[in-house]
Amino acid sequence: MQELHDAPLAPLTTFRLGGPAARLLTATTDAEVVAAVREADDSGTPLLVIGGGSNLVIGDKGFDGTALRIATKGFELVGTALELAAGEVWTDAVARTVEAGLAGIECLAGIPGSAGATPIQNVGAYGQEVASTITEVVAYDRYTRETVTIPNDECAFSYRHSRFKAEPDRFVVLRVRFELEDAGGLSAPLKYPETARAMGAEQGERVPATAARETVLRLRAGKGMVLDPEDHDTWSAGSFFTNPILDAAQYAAFLARAKDRLGPEVTPPAFPADGGHTKTSAAWLIDRAGFTKGYGTGPARISTKHTLALTNRGGATTEDLLALAREVVAGVQDVFGVTLVNEPVTVGVSL
Repeated sequence: MQELHDAPLAPLTTFRLGGPAARLLTATTDAEVVAAVREADDSGTPLLVIGGGSNLVIGDKGFDGTALRIATKGFELVGTALELAAGEVWTDAVARTVEAGLAGIECLAGIPGSAGATPIQNVGAYGQEVASTITEVVAYDRYTRETVTIPNDECAFSYRHSRFKAEPDRFVVLRVRFELEDAGGLSAPLKYPETARAMGAEQGERVPATAARETVLRLRAGKGMVLDPEDHDTWSAGSFFTNPILDAAQYAAFLARAKDRLGPEVTPPAFPADGGHTKTSAAWLIDRAGFTKGYGTGPARISTKHTLALTNRGGATTEDLLALAREVVAGVQDVFGVTLVNEPVTVGVSL
């Protein structure tokens, strides 16, 4: 297991921001991951687990503890059953399942990060989310000091949330198991209108899985959501804010504010959510509150391709990024009375 001291963490994140870790370990086997976690817990050392770094905002002062980078490898596909080691690159794994003619995660192509992060955030995009295909998550339980296998129905999956996110100091994901679908090379039924339109198909229709993946990659690239070291619009964490989910009273108040601000003919995006709630679009809120593509004058700005992405234009600090995020949150709250919640995990800082 590789060990470094006073190690830069910024290169391990897609934001390319954050100070150093007092100690950085890189684990390449499950046993090394468990050993590193146990050592930190036994000594009372703060522990930061890093996968692909695509959902992390690390403070400029860094992390005064042990950062554990999970670099495990393992891709096992037996029939329609898939098992991924936590350190596997997610978008590469998606490509391999599509090449095998299987459906279920093809619309999650291009999402940066590692496989182990997907159940934590219940990663989703373009009408799919991993909760629909995950069967089990193998994790190290820091409370019981055992490796446990957690079935889907005990993962408490919901929109961009899970049991693992709710208990961030308890579980370290080691492996993720999925059940995919053999639809003869076709995709799962298309659920997302933008994807269907881009393919000239109808919602609910199946298309070749390879074409669905390629279409999603093209759509994501057009929004700066596919990593490219030469493109500062991709120096981000993708969507920085989750789409707000409002109860009936909150939604009514929001609609009233929107009509006062924008006129009675304007109808904000609205999608049904669990429990009689309504989900609206964070990107729409940000744009209509005056924070348009490219907003900002400093080294941290809104993406020129997508209002939901905050970006490092090169030379930014984490404080630059947080100042922009706070400005956006305050602006949307002032105009629409809706509070935006950050999607990335913050380390040593907060909004």
